[in-house]
Amino acid sequence: MLFKLILFSGFAGATVFIGGLLANLFDHHIKESPVKYEVIHTLMSFGAGIILSALALVLVPKGMEELSVWGVMGSFLLGAVLFMAIDRHLAKSGSQQATLLAMMMDFVPESIALGAVFAIEPQMALLLAVFIGLQNLPESFNSFRDLVQSGFSVNKTLFIFFGLSFFGILSALIGHFLLSQHPNLTAHLMIFASGGILYLLIQDIIPDSKLDKNHLTSLGASLGFLIGIVGEMLI
Repeated sequence: MLFKLILFSGFAGATVFIGGLLANLFDHHIKESPVKYEVIHTLMSFGAGIILSALALVLVPKGMEELSVWGVMGSFLLGAVLFMAIDRHLAKSGSQQATLLAMMMDFVPESIALGAVFAIEPQMALLLAVFIGLQNLPESFNSFRDLVQSGFSVNKTLFIFFGLSFFGILSALIGHFLLSQHPNLTAHLMIFASGGILYLLIQDIIPDSKLDKNHLTSLGASLGFLIGIVGEMLI
């Protein structure tokens, strides 16, 4: 049973490193062209669609099952306001790690929720692992490019991403052993993460994915959400 949890969370975290490898390959082995920029922005919008599907189909519905209206409102607003404060601080400081921290701000809470849910609903945990893994891929792709462009060496950035890929397993184990017997706290964590993730989605990810005179990026978001719908129906 525990092996399955490590396997699920390991997949969710591995895409952090895979996204970095793909970004390195894309930047150094594909020449600059309009098509290259279309692919980058479409990948970003695809990730946004997957993130939105995780909120709409898993995190928010599951949280609403356990919490009162006031509980949902409180946790959601707390997440949104806290993520806004962190985002504003990073923007003012001009931190090179801004996009990386933004990725980890949703990766860690979701992984903790994954571990907590696993003991009760393994199928739900599997779906959440797929969502986390798929959204980490475009987020890490963009985070890697931002870090390298800001001065980090390729090898150093890949090493950082390799280490961060194990955070999913660690977070899931923490959630499993500490929160699996506390569904109310798990629900608060899901709604809290939802508020913060939705803020980041609207503030940073969706605007950055927009490309003038191109409609493929919006289609990418729709396809990302469709994957979430199909995953929910199959699992």
